[in-house]
Amino acid sequence: MILLQSHSRFLLQTLLNRAQNLEKGVELDHHWVEFDDVRYHIQVSMKNPHLLLLSVSLPTPSSETIFVRGLPFGAFEAIKAAYGNLVQILDPPRDGFNLTLIINLSKLPANQDQKHAFMVKVASIREVVLGAPLRVVLEHLAARTVAPDLDPLVALVHRPNESFFLFPQADKVTVVYPMRFNDSIDIVLATSFLQEFVEARRTAGLHNTPPCSWSLTPPLEIKGVPSDALSANAGFVTFVIFPRHVEGHKLDRTVWNLSTFHAYVSYHVKCSEGFMHTRMRRRVESLIQALDRAKPDVENSKKTSFNRSFKRLGLKDSSTNSVS
Repeated sequence: MILLQSHSRFLLQTLLNRAQNLEKGVELDHHWVEFDDVRYHIQVSMKNPHLLLLSVSLPTPSSETIFVRGLPFGAFEAIKAAYGNLVQILDPPRDGFNLTLIINLSKLPANQDQKHAFMVKVASIREVVLGAPLRVVLEHLAARTVAPDLDPLVALVHRPNESFFLFPQADKVTVVYPMRFNDSIDIVLATSFLQEFVEARRTAGLHNTPPCSWSLTPPLEIKGVPSDALSANAGFVTFVIFPRHVEGHKLDRTVWNLSTFHAYVSYHVKCSEGFMHTRMRRRVESLIQALDRAKPDVENSKKTSFNRSFKRLGLKDSSTNSVS
């Protein structure tokens, strides 16, 4: 399935423009929000034009989610592995943010391809941070082991105050999404979409994809979760990930796809709603045109009535006509 890009396009463009115009020393101060309430802030001062501060605010975690120093478990290790010495973590981060990175643009690789690849990695900070715990679990799955010091059921944040759940085992990882939507129309569309999505995964050409199921009731793997975390109005989607799905280069794609599955469904629900609205507008326009064609031509009828003339007959004319 085709999902959202793992990097922020606006962040990547901002980083590339800054790196190309480093000598100009232009001050930057940008705030923006992307899907699932992930907020960014880029700041560059005139005093230190080579230092770029990137702050990230994550979705508010639910009570069952484990955060370590304001980040999902494994995030600090993932940041160091992804960026090395080119990035420093500001401790504590800027107020209102979970993470602040200090990037020294003067130490970027001289090779243009390497520099661009590094910028893309920085623009993928969302994937690095939010996908860190999922990556830890799936890396152990690839080695057919279970990560130590993990609970039998792991809750991961993916939307404000909402989590999805992992049930890790040595030979497979079960991933469960409680699907919630605020709008009543979105609930109906999402329920229909998810049912078709599950049926489509059973076709002959998709046997190598992770098994997928949908149900209105919580699956057995998450029976012990608090009831407020299971308040799903569009059912529950379950994926079963096997070692073959996370081997080699497949790991990055699997981590990103699982991390943004709810956003993927929301995107298609909104597209379906927009398509139906467009069809309804076109249908209304065609009916209005048909009604307009059915109206009598008022102007012509007025002209015809105005051209008519009547001759008043006297008594003599009336008697003459009657005799004749």
